[in-house]
Amino acid sequence: MTNEKQIKGPLPGMAGVALWLFLLCGIGIYGVISHTLPMAVLVLCAFFAAAASGLLRQRRWGWALSLAAAFLSMCYGAYMLVRFHQPQLIVMIAVNLVFFLYLVRPQVIERLR
Repeated sequence: MTNEKQIKGPLPGMAGVALWLFLLCGIGIYGVISHTLPMAVLVLCAFFAAAASGLLRQRRWGWALSLAAAFLSMCYGAYMLVRFHQPQLIVMIAVNLVFFLYLVRPQVIERLR
């Protein structure tokens, strides 16, 4: 059996990262609709949606966008934690850190086309 036939779909962790990014996208869209977030957040929502769809399709650009999205979300959460003392963001920081570390694993990088 060749390597191409063994590798078919994304790893379960990749699907989890994509779901997380779609969730962040949905939260951003809800914030814009409810007028609690500025319209500029829609650009981030499009970025998260593109990253998630590219990761599910196992594209290298989707992996790179997902890696950037996880890192930037983690940095944003750390900034909000330090600047505005919002301890509930520790959960978001931890989840993004786990996803970032997962995405840099060799098994994940091997799956990309």
